[in-house]
Amino acid sequence: MVYKNHGIRVMLSLILLSALLLTSVLFAGCGSASDNRKKNNLRIGVSVYDGYDTFISDMTQDMNEWAREKEKETGSAILLDIVSAGGSQLTQNDQIARFIDKGYDAVCVNPVDRTDTTAIIDKAKSANVPVVFFNREPVAEDLNRFDKLFYVGANAEQSGALQASLVINALSDPARFAQIDKSGDGVIQYVILEGEIGHQDALIRTQVSIETIQQAGYSIEKIGDEIANWNRNQANSKMSMLLDTYPTQIEMVIANDDDMALGALDAVEHKGADLPLIVGINGVDEALEMVKMKKMEGTVYNDAKGQAAKIMELAFDLSEPDGPTAVFSADGGSRVFYVDYRLIDYHNVQDFIRLKE
Repeated sequence: MVYKNHGIRVMLSLILLSALLLTSVLFAGCGSASDNRKKNNLRIGVSVYDGYDTFISDMTQDMNEWAREKEKETGSAILLDIVSAGGSQLTQNDQIARFIDKGYDAVCVNPVDRTDTTAIIDKAKSANVPVVFFNREPVAEDLNRFDKLFYVGANAEQSGALQASLVINALSDPARFAQIDKSGDGVIQYVILEGEIGHQDALIRTQVSIETIQQAGYSIEKIGDEIANWNRNQANSKMSMLLDTYPTQIEMVIANDDDMALGALDAVEHKGADLPLIVGINGVDEALEMVKMKKMEGTVYNDAKGQAAKIMELAFDLSEPDGPTAVFSADGGSRVFYVDYRLIDYHNVQDFIRLKE
């Protein structure tokens, strides 16, 4: 009888131990379900206005690299779903709606139309999903409609001022001035190649660059102003037409970005025209090579890698339950983040080539 009772006690003990272990596993599973979604299996959707934009393409590559490094660092699995809207705001609205309907933890948006983000914001707000806008800053009223809206970019005024300094530095050397001023009239005849109509960076870069050159005391005369939509082929076409009209008069080209500066250079070389002073903005690889070869005067480094890192840091942190609070505390409550531009000319271009290797 003793042995029988002892056996029963052993059996009951084993059953109780099994039940405790099962309960422990179940509680562990329940307690970590949110953590698994938030920390170990993050899903971040990214929609860009146009995947063929060289600078935006560089930025999305940097986002992918950041995500892979973060996976190694944290052990988290990060699904980074990057899509292009192809220049259509309606397409982009649908892309963001799909991300949110599928339960993505955060979305990052390079808006097609910075003045028309209402559908995106309404969808995100109703689902309480954080949004990191980048490169094209929504109007302030829209950014203030929801406390989980953020913006990462760069200060357009700074880029215009730095671009102007490239021109001023060249014109301040009497020998260079004489070389640039082919007509010898003491006035630099120039053309502007602008990004798309209504884009805040295009407007500000153009205005600040021209005003800064004039305020430095130099006489300049605009003989052409063309919209080329950040596109190298369009810039080539527009510059070709300008060269047909002004075959020897164009002494300077101020382009709102490097793709358009490179398009202008393509046209100059195709036409066999004299090389004008050409400046761009962004610091894309081919522009750096052209600066090194003295075919471009210089460019302004738009830190794609730095911006990509900030975008991804925000998206990652905002995926945590207390993410917004943590971000506000770290940056004094600001939801707008600017990464500084830097000037690139012949003297320091090799440093930036190495930086991007």
